[in-house]
Amino acid sequence: MRTEDGYKELYAELRGYEEKGVDIVMDGYPMSPLQIVTAYMAREEGTYMRDYVIDPEGRIESLVFTDVNHNRQAEITP
Repeated sequence: MRTEDGYKELYAELRGYEEKGVDIVMDGYPMSPLQIVTAYMAREEGTYMRDYVIDPEGRIESLVFTDVNHNRQAEITP
């Protein structure tokens, strides 16, 4: 997805979630769609896992991005 069109698609998707009131979080911090896309663009080797938090009615309550390489590095560091 590391193309200009891919970033535009990601931004549009996240903007849609934001407009519906879905909280967007990256590594524990609230973020805007633009901040998420900027982080993706800046990270050449990073991989973010996306988690959807669902409310009791089955609607997406929040969208959480976690840097899996960062967490993996913490696991293997003595």
